[in-house]
Amino acid sequence: MIHVSLPDGSKREVASGTSILEVAEAIGPRLFKDAVCAFVDGRLRDLRETLTTDCTLTLVTTGAPQALEVLRHTTTHIMAQAVKRLFPEVKLGIGPAIKDGFYYDFELSQTFSPEDLSRIESEMRKIVAEDLQIERMEVSKGDARSLLIRRGEDLKLELLEEIEGETMTLYEQGEFVDLCRGPHLRSTGQVQHFKLTSVAGAYWHADPTATMLQRIYGTSFFSAEELKEHLRRIEEAKARDHRKLGRELDLYSVHEEVGPGLAHWHPKGARIRHEIEKFWTDEHYRAGYELVYTPHIGRADLWERSGHLDFYREAMYAPMDVEGQEYFLKPMNCPFHIMVYKSRSRSYRELPIRLAELGTVYRYERSGVLHGLLRVRGFTQDDAHIICQPERIEDEIEKVLRFSIHLLSAFGFDELAVFLSTRPEKYVGDPADWERATESLRHAVEACGVEYTVKPGEGAFYGPKIDIDVRDSLGRSWQLTTIQFDFNLPERFDMAYVGEDGKPHRPYMVHRALLGALERFFGILIEHYGGAFPVWLAPVQAVVLPVTEEMNDYAEKVKQALVKAGIRAEAWSDRSRTLNYLIRQAQLEKIPYMLIVGEREKEEGTVSLRLRTEEDLGPRPLSEFVAMVEEKVKSKELL
Repeated sequence: MIHVSLPDGSKREVASGTSILEVAEAIGPRLFKDAVCAFVDGRLRDLRETLTTDCTLTLVTTGAPQALEVLRHTTTHIMAQAVKRLFPEVKLGIGPAIKDGFYYDFELSQTFSPEDLSRIESEMRKIVAEDLQIERMEVSKGDARSLLIRRGEDLKLELLEEIEGETMTLYEQGEFVDLCRGPHLRSTGQVQHFKLTSVAGAYWHADPTATMLQRIYGTSFFSAEELKEHLRRIEEAKARDHRKLGRELDLYSVHEEVGPGLAHWHPKGARIRHEIEKFWTDEHYRAGYELVYTPHIGRADLWERSGHLDFYREAMYAPMDVEGQEYFLKPMNCPFHIMVYKSRSRSYRELPIRLAELGTVYRYERSGVLHGLLRVRGFTQDDAHIICQPERIEDEIEKVLRFSIHLLSAFGFDELAVFLSTRPEKYVGDPADWERATESLRHAVEACGVEYTVKPGEGAFYGPKIDIDVRDSLGRSWQLTTIQFDFNLPERFDMAYVGEDGKPHRPYMVHRALLGALERFFGILIEHYGGAFPVWLAPVQAVVLPVTEEMNDYAEKVKQALVKAGIRAEAWSDRSRTLNYLIRQAQLEKIPYMLIVGEREKEEGTVSLRLRTEEDLGPRPLSEFVAMVEEKVKSKELL
């Protein structure tokens, strides 16, 4: 007999070899019905697994995130089974659950069409209707190999050889068998609400020299309402896609002639970037930072000393020869900021030193992962490094955290998720320093009064870190801010300051990026606002529309007055277009304000104000409109 400890503090005595499902049934029929998987001593387990030693047991029911992952993992097997029924010659790759759904990779000579996805969905519904029992089997590696050979699953055989141990798990439902760790639902009939969403190419093992597979994406939920809402968000995300809006609003472009992953900022996009950079710069000066500018290339010796050639070489571009010396495009700004610090001796009286730069860096990304502005090869990093005495580090971290929250809120990001990542298995530095640094991060987060989640072992090899994710208007999470300790570079570059005792001391160093890459941040902003930027960021804040050709002079006069007041304005006087057409065009371009001017407005010195949201606010003095815009810009309001 063994003892099973439950979350309520109670214990149950059961025979060794009892399945988790049997324990759930003994506790009660409701729990037996709702249980999806379980945590045994903190490890996620399948309900069909047996208990052989004393343990703690927490049953996971349909409301938990782990249950949704199990549902989606089961749906991938149903999809793979359907594909095998319709295309018997297909070979199976991998099929995991992912953040918003699942995918499965297939090797097939023909290309899946939209009609094929519909056929696969229909076959999946047949499999669900068959309510096939899902069986978990533990077999020897040799037996698993024999089964996969008989079935001609070459890709699965490769995976099998990569798995350590001599016991494998297989999952079987009807005629379908897959090599899988699980866990899974009990039968195919438990999967009811799903949708296949797209198909894309994917390299086997993410290796561009390997076989190109076809990846079918989908999603599933426990309720029809959740699925419907998810699909609605997908459609909304398509409408807000920054690549689509970037073309429509003439914000940026990428040209094959120049190279993929290299963004060209058009005048309107550049104007928004200018406003972001101006705000960023002003706020950094107010917060006690000093701005620097550093080169785009550096000698190989510098990158060898920093460790980038050892740890980051695959993301760096090939070196260039300059008078017999190797130079590299910079992937990061840190070594250059250290050079600024080391340009002369430093006293403790000067610390902390906060060096900030909007520095353009270059990192190699495979063409298959490039994605608009969200994944590029050349980008400008919102970068800064703080160098201070060890005893000042906690105060500095708290300041950075509060500063980050302030900056993010100015762009409309008020829903934040904060994560504290601790020491990984492989690290540099003294464990005592790691502990002190981690506690400094923890105290700083708690001092700011924000909730946070600890991610054990997920710090960088050179120090613990804080990450901040923001939630956009569609409820999606984006990782933006990162605040990272570094025990590595101060040692590698022999950084020092003269302390009160007149002796040299090693400073602490913190890397921090608050907005991340400007290109990526801009892409996120486009989708967050759906292209309808707040007044302070809008490339054109107001457009003056004359009712008749006779009003063109007055429209131009109004525009000039707005420009003189610092408002970004245009006057449209194309009489080949009707006023209604121009109003509609201004709305399509998402210009915040339309100022209609006719005979009455000219006589009274007013403008008739319309919003891009189609609200008509009627006539008002021009001075009143200017004051309103100035207030909206100051407060960072949307409209």
